[in-house]
Amino acid sequence: MKLVSFSLEQGSKYFGKIDGERFFVGTRVPYDGGKGLMNTQGTAAQRYDRAAFRGAFGFWADFIHPTAMAEGAQFHTLNTYDRARFTFSFLQFAAHVTNGDFVHYLRRLLELPLAAEYFPDLQLSNGRVCRVAERDIVPLESDDSTDGLLDYLNPSLREIEDTEIIQAAKFVHWAQNDARHRELQIEIGIAEIRKKMAQYSRRYRLDGATDVVCLLVMDIRHQGRATSDSIVAALQSSNPVARLLEIGASRYPNRIAVLRKEINALTADGTFGALKYSDAAGEFVDA
Repeated sequence: MKLVSFSLEQGSKYFGKIDGERFFVGTRVPYDGGKGLMNTQGTAAQRYDRAAFRGAFGFWADFIHPTAMAEGAQFHTLNTYDRARFTFSFLQFAAHVTNGDFVHYLRRLLELPLAAEYFPDLQLSNGRVCRVAERDIVPLESDDSTDGLLDYLNPSLREIEDTEIIQAAKFVHWAQNDARHRELQIEIGIAEIRKKMAQYSRRYRLDGATDVVCLLVMDIRHQGRATSDSIVAALQSSNPVARLLEIGASRYPNRIAVLRKEINALTADGTFGALKYSDAAGEFVDA
């Protein structure tokens, strides 16, 4: 079993220790009257590299790249300060969404060999993430709620609790020390985005739309920074790419700057610009 100790240093930085290894967990940050942890720093080896996964996932490894860069890109990217209460992974899977990416991710994590070491009190039962209590197995998530899971990971947004630091430390350490954990993030991330891309294509009539247009629609929905009405209006404009990039630009200027930079780079190297989405194929095909 992985035992966690931690310390607060330099006024705002939490460091953990597992198996004698000291590592950075996250920075203490204020947000909207509360507090939480944030970790987007790391080495190149801890960062998503599209080239490393192109052989297994083809263009999808490139397609998710701009969003990954905007979300932090580190396999241990962590956020416990906003309404999601706990997001983790290079794409920031969010624990507040029922049957969402984080829930699917955690279910799969609990099937890995190291799951019992990091989370001995969790198990899958009837396909659900459950906590092993003294006399019972308690479901933490359902089709209707992830409240139990949120309380397990991050009891509140008011303050940073010991529980929050310990659970975050386990995720960070596991992601940094288990290649299968990192591979699982990619598998879940791409599977979720492929599924959502098919849904968005039907909803926004993206059959035949360019890869860049599709990427921007997906990123807007992934972050949740605009309503469908705004997306539809942008798609119906004379310059959909420019209009889609304007959505959220005043509130999230850094994210939009990252998206512009990465889209320009992928267009310059020929990755973007030659493909369109096909409803029939459920894939990007030659334009």
